[in-house]
Amino acid sequence: MMKKFAALLLSALLALAALSGCVTVSTGDGGSQAQEEQGAQEEQAAAVTAKVIDIELTQEEYAYGVDKDQPELLEKVNEMIAELNDSGTFDEICNHYFGDGTPVAVKSAELDPSKDQLVVATNAAFEPFEYMVGEDYYGVDMEIAQYFADQLGLELVISNMEFAAVCLSVGEHKCDIAMAGLTVKEDRKAYVDFSTSYYNAAQKLIVLSTDTSFDDCKTAADVEAKLAEFDSSVKVGVQNGTTGQFYMEGDEDWGFDGFNATCVPYSNGSLAVMDMLNGNTSYVVIDSAPAKCITDAINAMR
Repeated sequence: MMKKFAALLLSALLALAALSGCVTVSTGDGGSQAQEEQGAQEEQAAAVTAKVIDIELTQEEYAYGVDKDQPELLEKVNEMIAELNDSGTFDEICNHYFGDGTPVAVKSAELDPSKDQLVVATNAAFEPFEYMVGEDYYGVDMEIAQYFADQLGLELVISNMEFAAVCLSVGEHKCDIAMAGLTVKEDRKAYVDFSTSYYNAAQKLIVLSTDTSFDDCKTAADVEAKLAEFDSSVKVGVQNGTTGQFYMEGDEDWGFDGFNATCVPYSNGSLAVMDMLNGNTSYVVIDSAPAKCITDAINAMR
């Protein structure tokens, strides 16, 4: 009787599974077909990485933003930029991040108005120009900040903040100098006096490794023609307050017409790229050097 009941129960379960598709019976060690399909989908998602379209979309110059009430500091900064270039020290620092050199940790002292200090405003989420590992600062700008402080005989204090606040903090005399991969821009001149340029930069487009939309592009005009085809349903991530945002939204000072795609600002480029990989945006536009560093770092984790 029990054997007959067990057989009936098994038959009922099999029938229910066939009707609902919710119960899966596996007769081997390989698992169910549903589990295999799910595993394949997860592997495919993990295999998707980010890639940079190697076409410069803009031409811009980085400079440091000095407190308008400290013209003597601006003069000193310009002299030190010239010294960095003439001595080869700038190339040496760049080699720490763009070549085979080793990045040097920079430490910040505590702010103390009673001491002679150089207070630097930055946004330490812009590798390779400024970023953090633990409590230490790294990056081209951070090593140059230490060089400036040493040459001036001052203690270095680094004030890390949102990028949009960097120039404002100097304009309000809370910091002496802004060192944050700053592009020279007319509206920023209301808050700071820019030093001579120390680095030529450009914006680049980041896409999913599976996206072939821009593979046949040869020039910036080719990329822009494709971007112009997108409507507001296409989302493009940028770092808030940067040239990438001005490029996508349009900016009269820069001569950027902008695009119809929806521009989504993030506090840093890494978050923008991660959100693209998570399927929340389609593309990212950020500075070329950070674009490479961010995609290399995130792809290595996938």
